[in-house]
Amino acid sequence: MKFLIDECLSPELTKLAHGRGHGESSHVVWLRLAGRKDWELKPLILAGDWTFVTKNSVDFRGPAERPGTKGQYADVTIHAGLVCLNGPPNMDLDMQVELFEQALDELDADADLVNQVLEITSEDEALHVRRYRLPDID
Repeated sequence: MKFLIDECLSPELTKLAHGRGHGESSHVVWLRLAGRKDWELKPLILAGDWTFVTKNSVDFRGPAERPGTKGQYADVTIHAGLVCLNGPPNMDLDMQVELFEQALDELDADADLVNQVLEITSEDEALHVRRYRLPDID
């Protein structure tokens, strides 16, 4: 699995991915894509078969209560996965690392993220894990 870390998250997460065996992972800034709009990143993410990691969950999966109804992945029929790190708006590096480490642990247990979203949410001093299909096709 190769992760593309959104520019809203620290490049340190990419280094963490490398250390956990995901050596092809990269960061939006490292690929000289900084400042690109979400809709501009989407075709690059899909063409590169990247598992995208972001904290801008709503922008990519749509509203939490109705994922896939809006957002960049609403019309995507196949993708390599989406990892959403949900924390406070100004989450610091320690929080980003904690959430991403939890995501990596979850993926160590079940690496198949094709057409799935893995959300790690920090709430009430606990981490909550949610995984679901997107698009939700039977």
